[in-house]
Amino acid sequence: MAKKSTYKASFRRRKEGKTNYKKRLALLKSKAPRLVARKTNKNIIAQVIEYDSKGDKTLVHVNSSQLEAFGWEFGKKSLSSAYLTGLLAGTKAKKAKVEKANLDIGFAIPKRGGWWASVLKGAKDAGLDIKAGENAMPSEERVKGKHIEDYAKQAEKPKGVFSKADPKDITKKFEEAKQKILQSK
Repeated sequence: MAKKSTYKASFRRRKEGKTNYKKRLALLKSKAPRLVARKTNKNIIAQVIEYDSKGDKTLVHVNSSQLEAFGWEFGKKSLSSAYLTGLLAGTKAKKAKVEKANLDIGFAIPKRGGWWASVLKGAKDAGLDIKAGENAMPSEERVKGKHIEDYAKQAEKPKGVFSKADPKDITKKFEEAKQKILQSK
């Protein structure tokens, strides 16, 4: 009979698929706060988190549902709302005296021009120093929702596709919300 076990159980959060410890260690070694971007079923969340030995400290928390206060009445998971969420998180981070951050997207698959890149672009436009390649960012037209506006202006648009607001002026509403967020500095 064996006296010792050669099997070593992995960390609970790794088994649950919640934490990638290699990525986390690399982010923590940089000693810069993390811009954590997560997507839920209804919203996009952006947080600026700082490491502490007793437990991470959340310096800034922004949820895309908070965009309604700035006049955004469209979907909360679109590229446009992701950008505005990142912009709001970046302005709040600047108020909290955070200058530099690293992006943490967790287990999300990084696709070029995706929602996480839109959050990143918004935070960079707010003034946070985050390293990222420009080829990963979505185009300005997609961020503003021009593709949604063009689809809504088609003559044979099926009824009931858009639930809340009429997206025919989404780029105008986007610019208004962006200016309100930037004025909240």
